[in-house]
Amino acid sequence: MAEGLLPNTIMTQVAIVTDDIETLSARWAELLGVPVPEARWTDTRDLAHTTYRGAPTEGRSRLAFFQLGPQAQLELIEPDHEPSTWREFLDAHGTGLHHIAFGLKGMDQVLAVLEAHQMPAVQRGDYTGGRYAYVESDKWLGCILELLEND
Repeated sequence: MAEGLLPNTIMTQVAIVTDDIETLSARWAELLGVPVPEARWTDTRDLAHTTYRGAPTEGRSRLAFFQLGPQAQLELIEPDHEPSTWREFLDAHGTGLHHIAFGLKGMDQVLAVLEAHQMPAVQRGDYTGGRYAYVESDKWLGCILELLEND
């Protein structure tokens, strides 16, 4: 079997961007028969070191997570009004599928490979225990890719 551009094929997350996380969380909770998860804010720029399209941004979002089996999550994202990939998507498309995420090691090397295939990183940042990058792959793959690297 041929080697792919990603070092593994384990999908960890599917994410939907929305302008109303409370309503969407309640709908998914009802569908899945689980409690509504608490929505929480992402870290501020001083902690997350967030960049968007190569420049620092104050962009933040509220996140709610549903665990779907042992390895995958449904993530709901409600962005603030600062520049971010989430805000850009919501303004252009409304509520909808934003990204599919894969966990990996060697983020910078994988980003270089994807960049060479005309899929540049559009947003990067840190979270407690790791880092993330969103890759502008929607024209080639039909959605944005998120890469997650945990320490």
